Amino acid sequence: QVQLVESGGGLVQAGDSLRLSCAASGRPSGRPVSSYTMGWFRQAPGKEREFVAGITWDGGRTHTADAVKGRFTISRDNTKSMVYLQMNSLKPEDTAVYYCALSSSLIVAIPIYANEYEYWGQGTQVTVSS
Repeated sequence: QVQLVESGGGLVQAGDSLRLSCAASGRPSGRPVSSYTMGWFRQAPGKEREFVAGITWDGGRTHTADAVKGRFTISRDNTKSMVYLQMNSLKPEDTAVYYCALSSSLIVAIPIYANEYEYWGQGTQVTVSS
């Protein structure tokens, strides 16, 4: 059974920083979670879930959405089965529920659509006040 558990959300002011963590466990298709691309998505009230950042299995490549580029950084520690999202210079428009996700896609490019990720965490709320 694959389990993704996010933590680190909260209420902050504009300009503050937060680091989200995702603890991954299980063996999708018999392989450790460290074998898979991981991503962060977010969903604000009344909006569709959107891609924030993704990272390949070895951390060798990352891709960040234009809306957060230069402010957010994704990383992973496979020795701990953890994925992180460092969020700096937060803005009120970053307010959303943030989700960690795992993709078993074998394509080289980092998937950016939610339907390309098979496993999801329960989400953690990030609220940025102005």
